[in-house]
Amino acid sequence: MQIRALMYFDELVRTKSMRQAAENLGVAPTAVSRQIENLEEHFGAALVERSTRGVTLTAAGELLAARAGRTLRELEHVQQLIEDLKGIARGKVTIYANGAIVTSLLAPALSQFSNSYPNIRFEVMITSARQAIEAVNAAQADMALTLFAPPMSEAKVVTRFEIAYDVIVSARHAAAGRKEITLRELARDTLALPEKSFGFRQSFDALIERQGLTIDPVFTVSSLEMLKELVLSDSAVTLLPALAVRREIEAGQLAAIPLSSETSIRTHAELSIAPDRQLSFAASKLIGFIENFMRTKLKSR
Repeated sequence: MQIRALMYFDELVRTKSMRQAAENLGVAPTAVSRQIENLEEHFGAALVERSTRGVTLTAAGELLAARAGRTLRELEHVQQLIEDLKGIARGKVTIYANGAIVTSLLAPALSQFSNSYPNIRFEVMITSARQAIEAVNAAQADMALTLFAPPMSEAKVVTRFEIAYDVIVSARHAAAGRKEITLRELARDTLALPEKSFGFRQSFDALIERQGLTIDPVFTVSSLEMLKELVLSDSAVTLLPALAVRREIEAGQLAAIPLSSETSIRTHAELSIAPDRQLSFAASKLIGFIENFMRTKLKSR
């Protein structure tokens, strides 16, 4: 069985179209069909069913699909490790991330790191915390940078830093100069909050319930960037890590006010990897760099 056949099959699984898979691979549809037939002959079972509506997987095809992608990713990883043995500082690092600090923490870290290692390439996927950890476990990602990650024992946390959520207001807001604000006061203001699939929103709703309060956010959005824009336009207040809006705070556009200590919301920024997977030169160097970068940025608040 050839690696090429697995590559063609993996692309077919992803696109569910012989024509689209061929187009993505830069080959003729007959070439994809021939490689699928080679796989079916090798395994002695039909892997796909073809119809005018496209391609569907058989039970045997589903079984192979669940493993083919990981096998190809592991082979790519081995190739990277072999390059490392040759002393070549190149390769690709795949990072899955979530949370309000991705732009303000990960982007500048990657920018600085790339200056030192210009031959390394980066692929960054923004997902939920659970999807990020699952990607590490499935060898789809070299590392995950998460906030409010669910407990998933398979991943190994290599570094963890505490993150506090502050009330973020416009610099023109009446509370902008306050030293702290209570949850009860916040509940009376015009709130913009992330929608309920966000880990922060779930923690915030639980805190509100424990305090016996009710909230009626005027804006519920799925974009953290939109939360910031609503505050900048004096339309609402929100809660974010001050680090996520540091640029706007330093420019005098926004202010961060801590919640009173008894109702503070804290989580951890966690950098995780698969415990049983050897890191490439590029990934191991990047992990050390991000760890130092996080320590410097979060301590300088």
